Amino acid sequence: MKKTISLLAVLTLLACTESPKKKSNQWITLFDGTSLEGWRAYNGDQMPPGWKIVDSILTFTTAQIMEEDYDYTGSRDIIYGAEEFENFELYVEWNIPKGGNSGIFYHLKEGYDGPPVVAPEYQLLDDENYEEIHNYELKDWQLTAADYAMHVPDTTQKVLYPTGQWNSSRIVFTPENVEHWLNGKKVLSFVPWSEDWYKRRNSGKWNNAPDYGKYKTGYIGFQDHGSNLSFRNVKIKKL
Repeated sequence: MKKTISLLAVLTLLACTESPKKKSNQWITLFDGTSLEGWRAYNGDQMPPGWKIVDSILTFTTAQIMEEDYDYTGSRDIIYGAEEFENFELYVEWNIPKGGNSGIFYHLKEGYDGPPVVAPEYQLLDDENYEEIHNYELKDWQLTAADYAMHVPDTTQKVLYPTGQWNSSRIVFTPENVEHWLNGKKVLSFVPWSEDWYKRRNSGKWNNAPDYGKYKTGYIGFQDHGSNLSFRNVKIKKL
């Protein structure tokens, strides 16, 4: 009888220790400040000129482009090409200069002219100064935390720190709901591939981009839009 009880106790203990491993979602570090392993140019096999690790931060500046790379014609957008992701929670900290512009892509597939025609984009922008510096009138779907050209963030919840300061963004993607977070606050949500989603895609900027948003898995990417960029603490959790 004692042996039976002891065996049951051991089995129960094993079950308790195994269960959390099955249920827990572990963060996967995409950039840890020490290595560019897994990262490369979109449609390329190595990092494009201008991207480097500086003081443990993933940076892009035109000053980092070497003279021998001036004739580079490939994409300057980068992807984490080691693995594709389907349902996920992505966390990124970013810093852009005055007038800066960038974006975070997901479900990105290669073989296209550029990421925007195929991959949804979490917009990163200097909302305050962009129009004046570039003499360009912005639309609300072009502002930071927007689902670019699709969904607009809630301005009552949006807190964007000034250029030169670090902001944090989070994207939570499941087939039932997508969330955009900015500096700890949820600023928008939508249902992918819903009737409303297709209506937006087919009546706006992506009307002539039939593959926009159609893929249910793909790479994570960062956009180079000509301005200096800084990223750190890039991690993802599979859902």
